[in-house]
Amino acid sequence: MLRKALILAAFAASPALAQDVVDGPGPNLVIEIAGVANGTVVIDMADHKAPKHVAQIVELAKSGAYDGVVFHRVIDGFMAQTGDVSNGKAGGDLSMAGTGGSTLPDLPAEFSDLAFARGVVGMARAADPDSANSQFFIMFDQGDFLNGQYTVVGQVISGMEIVDAIKRGDGANGEVTSEPDVMAKVTVQE
Repeated sequence: MLRKALILAAFAASPALAQDVVDGPGPNLVIEIAGVANGTVVIDMADHKAPKHVAQIVELAKSGAYDGVVFHRVIDGFMAQTGDVSNGKAGGDLSMAGTGGSTLPDLPAEFSDLAFARGVVGMARAADPDSANSQFFIMFDQGDFLNGQYTVVGQVISGMEIVDAIKRGDGANGEVTSEPDVMAKVTVQE
């Protein structure tokens, strides 16, 4: 409880997010980012809106699957995408980053009334709405065109300035072609 109060106090002192964000009852995903951006991002997971997606992310984080995964697609003014635990590990061949998932099954869509605003975290997927697996993205700005089309899994409650500093892509469709930023360590706070 004290940790959540400190996060809220730190957030209140920071203009990094345009809207009021509170730490809800869900678990928090804590991401240590390294590269051009360096620091900690805390995401309050929306398990009340997307319980299956949040459970899968939590399971992957607790197993260490997200550690060392790069931000493979980053589009200025839109979003930063990561989470390809199969093809997105730093130090490996990243030519297929963004095409994989995990050994866990794909998830059925859990669309909700939550809007894609700055700091919102959504699940990436293929054309099939029921194809989300491990990849997720963090919004730099408003993205109303995503509302009701992608599953919202959380909201950044601390460290949005770190998200803003993530290295932007210079390749096709925002692909980060050299030395992408990485999720060095991802943990869960219950």
